[in-house]
Amino acid sequence: MEMTFENKRKRMVDEIRTEVMYTRHLLHRQALNQRVIDALMAVPRHKFVPPDMQPFAYANEPLPIGNEQTISQPYIVAIMTDLLEPEHHHRVLEVGTGSGYQAAVLSRLVKTVYTVETIAAIAAEATKRLNELGYLNILTRTDDAYFGWPEYAPYDSIIVTAAAPLIPPPLVEQLKPGGRMVIPVGSMFGQDLVLVKKDADGNITTETLLPVAFVPLTGDHSNT
Repeated sequence: MEMTFENKRKRMVDEIRTEVMYTRHLLHRQALNQRVIDALMAVPRHKFVPPDMQPFAYANEPLPIGNEQTISQPYIVAIMTDLLEPEHHHRVLEVGTGSGYQAAVLSRLVKTVYTVETIAAIAAEATKRLNELGYLNILTRTDDAYFGWPEYAPYDSIIVTAAAPLIPPPLVEQLKPGGRMVIPVGSMFGQDLVLVKKDADGNITTETLLPVAFVPLTGDHSNT
């Protein structure tokens, strides 16, 4: 008998747990926080991919969502979420809405998610999807995501779901003292997942964690 989406989701989470265990020396954590696991179990990933991709929605791999964009590998979603160390009262900025899946996962863990998408067609579809699925604590915006969403700054944490050649200064500025940012940094020839921390005095430290592969951060900021 064919597995239900719920069973597939459980299998996906089990695979993520295993991969986290194998990469714990890179992540400097032994396992995912249980709240993150619960959020992954609660969000229906098959609702965030095109209909022809739904049979593959719970494979631990990225999938195309149109406009040369992808929904990230579930393992990557899991570890980036966990690295933010989200709390119930947090306000989080997501740079690159994509399908809306990452925002939906975060919405189960924090007070409010502010998400910005550069590509108008992707942003419109994600906004419609999130509204239809009842994610009421997610605010969406269509704009050059490189510049974040300054009106609601500062944020307790920032997650960037596309690769930038360098860490965008506007995002560093919008991060609250004591906050954390997780961002892929690099080019098509090589990227690393980087954890950025801002201390209480506003000093920045960065830690390179593991190699990743993301679509590039788009927008009209090439000369910035």
